[in-house]
Amino acid sequence: MRIWIKYTVFCLFLFAGMRMAAQETEHHGEPGKDLDVTELILDHVGDAYDWHITTIDGHPVSIPLLVIVRGSDGVWRFFLSSRFEHGHAEYEGFSIAHEGKYKGKIVEKNVSGEEVRPLDLSLTKNASSLIMSSTVLIILIMSCAAWYKKRKVEEASPKGFIAMIEMLIMNIVDDVAKPCIGKNYKRYAPYLLTVFFFIFFNNLLGIIPIFPGGANVTGNIAITCVLAVCTFIVVNSFGTKEYWKEIFWPDVPMWLKVPVPIMPAIEVVGMFTKPFALMIRLFANILAGHAIVLGLTCIVFMTVSLGAAMNTGMSVLSVVMTIFIDFVELLVAFIQAYVFTMLSAVFIGLSQVEAHGKS
Repeated sequence: MRIWIKYTVFCLFLFAGMRMAAQETEHHGEPGKDLDVTELILDHVGDAYDWHITTIDGHPVSIPLLVIVRGSDGVWRFFLSSRFEHGHAEYEGFSIAHEGKYKGKIVEKNVSGEEVRPLDLSLTKNASSLIMSSTVLIILIMSCAAWYKKRKVEEASPKGFIAMIEMLIMNIVDDVAKPCIGKNYKRYAPYLLTVFFFIFFNNLLGIIPIFPGGANVTGNIAITCVLAVCTFIVVNSFGTKEYWKEIFWPDVPMWLKVPVPIMPAIEVVGMFTKPFALMIRLFANILAGHAIVLGLTCIVFMTVSLGAAMNTGMSVLSVVMTIFIDFVELLVAFIQAYVFTMLSAVFIGLSQVEAHGKS
């Protein structure tokens, strides 16, 4: 019975999200103008200065966020994004650009009348979701830790949510950290677990179409870049002497090292291509999933001009395919978190190499 309740709640969230997406798609179009699917998708997966909830009778409903900007006059200003009236108004010389290279960003006009970017430290949608998800994740993990502190493992076994968290932790430690890193795996297990749960939790939040979900955190290349840089720092900060020897003086024929350091140059480039691959892989896969769902939703409105029969058939196909992709994204949410963690563990393990003959 409980599992059917869970499925019902999930379906309600799913169809609520599809209805909201449909409202947004319809609102995006203008009378007498074709729907620009590319622009719509980019707007929805991009960052914003407010947290859009839905649109009712053509009026957007959103949660205003804190804007923190420092203008050309050197004065810091703090105000809510509702001052911009969803991008239609100007406040104290600041506005949201509707076109150009600063589209969607806060700008101000200089003495020449050109739009320039102020120093912008605003709490955007992605930043707000990042803070909120991190806080919730810390609370959830600490509550699990508190359960173990109050009980002895020999006397009680966890159930439900705590059991699921334990299963995920043991999976990462036993199947990823141990085989990939080796004897020093305990030193890096906290980092790998942090990365896994952070990515997995934010992937799941991104699938939920309504507040507090819907933010494209792990599909933002700035976030994936920071995660990749963290792995890069861990790998190269704790690398062994043998690891650095293999980079700058690898065991290859001498003509590959002097007078032209061909192999050392390749190894150095490899140091940076590894985190770059981590960054692009996570960013591209999560972004693609969101874009596919939005694209399938747009089919309903793109086929209106083709007649009632065609529109009805394509609308049914759109709903079925959207549901299917949503379930696929649930699987992708775990796979991408697992792959990022596993590759990070592999790179860390490669940096822990020891001289031949040492155990």
